[in-house]
Amino acid sequence: MKPIVRELLITIGLAVIIFVGARQTIQTYEVYYTSMEPNFHEGQRVVVNKAVYFWGKPGRGDVIVFASPVSPGEDFIKRVIGLPGDEVEIKDGRVYVNGIALEEPYIASPPAYTMPKITVPEGKYFVLGDNRNSSNDSHYGWLVDEDAIIGKAWLSTWPPSLWGTVANFDLDIQVENTTS
Repeated sequence: MKPIVRELLITIGLAVIIFVGARQTIQTYEVYYTSMEPNFHEGQRVVVNKAVYFWGKPGRGDVIVFASPVSPGEDFIKRVIGLPGDEVEIKDGRVYVNGIALEEPYIASPPAYTMPKITVPEGKYFVLGDNRNSSNDSHYGWLVDEDAIIGKAWLSTWPPSLWGTVANFDLDIQVENTTS
C-alpha cells in the first residue's frame, strides 16, 4: 500500500474513532423554558458530560439533564437536591434535606409552596429547578430514575456572553457537615 493511502486511511480511522467516542461521552443540549433561571436561560446551549456518571453517581447540587418522566420525548435540566435514601421537605420558603435547611445562593427566589416530607427511593433522584416558583420538578410528585439521567451539565457554549463551565454547588457538604 502506498504511504499516502495508508496515512489517509489512518487519518479517517482516527477521525471516526474520535467522532464515535465524542458522541458517546458528550452531547449538546438547548435549554427550554425558564425553570433554571437565573443560572440557565431559554435558548442557552450547554454541553452535557455523559461519561461522568460511568464512574460515580450524581451528587446533591449537580445540574443534570435527563429524559422527562412526565413529558415523553423531552429532556429536562434540573439541579439534584435529594439522593436515594434522603428525606426531602419544603416548608417556610426553604428546602430541607434530612432535616437540614439548604443554603441555596443559586435560586431565583425561595419556594412559595410547601411539600410534605418524602423519602427518595433507591435508584431515584429528587430534582428542583433553580427558578423554584416556575418549574415542573420533583415537588409535583415525580422523581428521576437513575437510568433516565443523560449526564451532568458541563459547559455553557451559547450565547458567547455565557461561555464557561457550569456552576455545580456541592450541597453534600452542607448536609454531611451538619449530620456528622
